[in-house]
Amino acid sequence: MNIGMTLPVMEPGLTRNNLYEWTNQIDNGPWSSIALGERIVFDNPEFISMLSAVAAWTKNVEIISTVSVLSMHDPVLSAKQFATIDMLSEGRLTVGVGVGGRQEDYEAIGSDWKNHRWKKVSEFAKIMQSIWAREFAQDIGPKPVQAKGPKILAGAIGPKALTMSADYASGIAGFSFNADIDEISDAAVRVREAFSIKGIKEPRIVTSFWFAIGKDSRLQMQSHLKRYLAWMGKEMAENLAANAGFCGSIEDLAGLIKEVKKCGVDDLLLVPTSKDLKQVIAIEEIL
Repeated sequence: MNIGMTLPVMEPGLTRNNLYEWTNQIDNGPWSSIALGERIVFDNPEFISMLSAVAAWTKNVEIISTVSVLSMHDPVLSAKQFATIDMLSEGRLTVGVGVGGRQEDYEAIGSDWKNHRWKKVSEFAKIMQSIWAREFAQDIGPKPVQAKGPKILAGAIGPKALTMSADYASGIAGFSFNADIDEISDAAVRVREAFSIKGIKEPRIVTSFWFAIGKDSRLQMQSHLKRYLAWMGKEMAENLAANAGFCGSIEDLAGLIKEVKKCGVDDLLLVPTSKDLKQVIAIEEIL
């Protein structure tokens, strides 16, 4: 099982130096990949700009978008942006895509909330792939380094979305809200079943969860999630923050990682709830 680390892009007060140090640490450490996600109405770096910086700053790790809210963007422009990032990274980009869950993000950039559908994600993903494969009506470069363009992972959960994803994705970019082994194992089974319907026997299965380490780990988790989940409302955010993610010692995390591996997933992406780089360094010691 490969293990990747997510950048703390949802933490407040980030500087260029914070992001560069994290990126450099991950690229030169035992990690297989570096990841980051997209939000619009939030105090975080813009998604495509940050992916581009990561592509320029790194040389070793795979870069995974977790995820691009593809259905609120123009697919032709997205294809050009991702092809450029693939070129800058010399073929290390994997594009996770999804529908997102925040109407305010769509509205803030003038996108239609009616596009918040997996059918639209499928349509847009296929347009991107046709551009990368030079099958589109117009020649739109640059040509990706990877043959036929970056691989796509779908951030799908439901059975219909999972089955639909097999038409354009090589696997799934999943997330376990409570870092729950039963949930992760069940999701892996459902992904394989859904993709097998389309004749794909070995889809790539990526899972992830929030983490916080140390004696004050739950306080750290709550602080992060109350802010990150504020769009759900104060009461809902507080209730979810009380139990979500992994909180505990390094030894406990090591045990959980071993259990995740037994679930048969291909990749685990850890999602930080602090911009303190010491937690990443501590985890590197157990890897």
